[in-house]
This record gives sequence, C-alpha cells and structure tokens, in this order.
Amino acid sequence: MRIGLAIAPENALPSAFVVFRDKLETSMEKAAELGYDGVELALLHAKQVDPRRIKRALMKHGLELPVISTGQVFSEGKLWFTHPDEGVRRTAVERMKELIELAAHLEAKVNVGRVRGYVHEGESRETAEERFLECMAECADFAASFGVELLLEPVNRYEINYINSVSEALDVLRKLRRPNVKVMPDVFHMNIEDASIPGSLEEAGQLVGYVHVADSNRWAPGYGHLDFSEILRALRRISYDWYITAEILPYPDPDAAAECAIRYLRELLA
Repeated sequence: MRIGLAIAPENALPSAFVVFRDKLETSMEKAAELGYDGVELALLHAKQVDPRRIKRALMKHGLELPVISTGQVFSEGKLWFTHPDEGVRRTAVERMKELIELAAHLEAKVNVGRVRGYVHEGESRETAEERFLECMAECADFAASFGVELLLEPVNRYEINYINSVSEALDVLRKLRRPNVKVMPDVFHMNIEDASIPGSLEEAGQLVGYVHVADSNRWAPGYGHLDFSEILRALRRISYDWYITAEILPYPDPDAAAECAIRYLRELLA
C-alpha cells in the first residue's frame, strides 16, 4: 500500500480538511521530504491549477496524484446533486465534469463526497436519490469517456444525511450500475456509522477504490483510539494495495500532524 496526504491551495477555506493549506509546490515538497508517495488535491474548481505545472512539480518531487477531492464544491461552491433547483444541479454536474477533465490530464481519480447532496427538508429520500442517480450517472458516463474512475465517499450523519455508511454506498452503486464508480471508505466516518470497520471493508471487497485515514478524533493516526493494525489487515484480506491517504486536522500543528501520520502508518505497514 502507498501513503498519501491531502493538501489544498493556500486560499482554501477551513472546510477543506487538509494538513497543508499552502502553495501546492511547497506542500508537495514537504510531503516528499516526509516520505509520502502521493498527494490528494482538494479543489473548488479546475481553474485553480495549471495541470502542466502540477505535473512538473509531481515529477520533481517523485510524487503521484491519486485523487482530486471535491468537498469544497459543496461547502464553498454551494453546489450539489440533490438540490431542488435544477439549475444548481446542472452547475454542479458541469463543475464536476471540469474536475474530471483535469483528473484525466493528471491521471487521477475524482472523489464524490458531500457534493452528492442531502435529503432536503420536506422531501423524501427517494426524491433525493432520483436526482443524485441522474447527476451521478451523467458524471460517470462522462468520466468513463476519459478513462477516469469516480469514488463515492460515505460521510457521517453529523455532516450530511444521505449515504452515511459503506453499506448505503454499496446499495447506491448497485442502483447506479456504472463500473467506473467505486466506494471510498473513510475510517473516520466509518467509526461513527459502521458497526465494524473491518467488516464493512470486507463487505465492499473489490469495490473499494481508495481509502481515507484519520483517527477517531480526526487527528493523525495514532492520536486516537482506532485500531489501524486491524484496519490494515482487513484491507490486505480484500487484496487492496493502493493508497491510504491521510485526511486529517492540522493538530498539534501542520508539520507535526503530517510527520506523525507517515511515521505511524509506515511502522504499521512494515
């Protein structure tokens, strides 16, 4: 397994759960010096970055870019797939398509987290799901034309009220029926929503496309009570060998958090 670190541009809002919020080249240099294999890039829109410049920086520091994450499209852009306003939904889809094209240039996957939206007050879950499936199918088909994989991330009930657990994500994927869409477990959210983190990972099996790690308090692994040894054993049992990426709070400070995460995870993997 390879280890990644979530980063964001220097103007990203605090709603981007990243350790390094800085010039991307600076963050990449730090991540490489600490021994990370890759960086996940949290973006609001595709025009925030120049793909050629990003490629050069990745090559310079010997890093990969496995995933572009899209939480800011929801939190800052106020765009999501279940919105009652069709115009907002269309804008959300177009924003995601732009990020998918960027991902194709950077040979990355695209995360679909809170941008999926939620069940609005006074509306049914069925209505929300119908809107989500329509938007998601369009994005998945567009992504397939570029050879890009999408990753549906369950998020806990305190942040959103739709697709909270891995089981719920798997149920939606069965309805979506798009082979280029997989589930993206995040053990921080799983600790709240899933009865068993290893059990849910094994239930997802080959549909696990990418994994976020943070401890029970969203600090770096090792600062809370999650059993990462058992989590890694479960990932090995399903033959998962791609990225586990730290999406953590910058505590006690950004550099210490990033260093603790890589050291703790490297020791467990060894």
